[in-house]
Amino acid sequence: MSGLVNALMIVAVVALVIVRQFRARPLSTDRRWWLLSLILAVVALREPGLLDAQHPAESAALLVAELVTGVATGAGWAWTTRIWTAPDGVVWTKSTKASGAVWFGGIALRAGVFAIGSLLGVHQDSGALMLGLAGTLLVRGGILLWRAQSPRSTSRTAPAYGDHTRTVWQEGA
Repeated sequence: MSGLVNALMIVAVVALVIVRQFRARPLSTDRRWWLLSLILAVVALREPGLLDAQHPAESAALLVAELVTGVATGAGWAWTTRIWTAPDGVVWTKSTKASGAVWFGGIALRAGVFAIGSLLGVHQDSGALMLGLAGTLLVRGGILLWRAQSPRSTSRTAPAYGDHTRTVWQEGA
């Protein structure tokens, strides 16, 4: 795929994820929660140029930094998401303002990684960003499922980091 197609796919996935995260939504607990992450990772790994041939060590370090940023963003996003179980047994999630701060922090860190790469003269392709986004979504989904299965979340609202209220807000209520 071309860089433009990759960039458009990244923007579309991020826009979809950000818009959906601030709405109360039932948590999908089916076996395919990891599928979008897998698709993004496969597309990223199939692209040539994931590592710069002229600067292999530097580009590998930048790739690792991107992956660490992605995993940290996913974990922070998952831990700042409010989870509760409705009376009918459906587990719901809704991101908080702290989740938005995690997203902006992750974007700022990614911009910093890109800036460092540019200063070093390392060619950076969209594959690393796509791989980092795959890591973000995979870690977030895994932690949310783990939190939803904890005994505490089945009986009442499980607090999110930065969530000082115990009231449950449901969209449309």
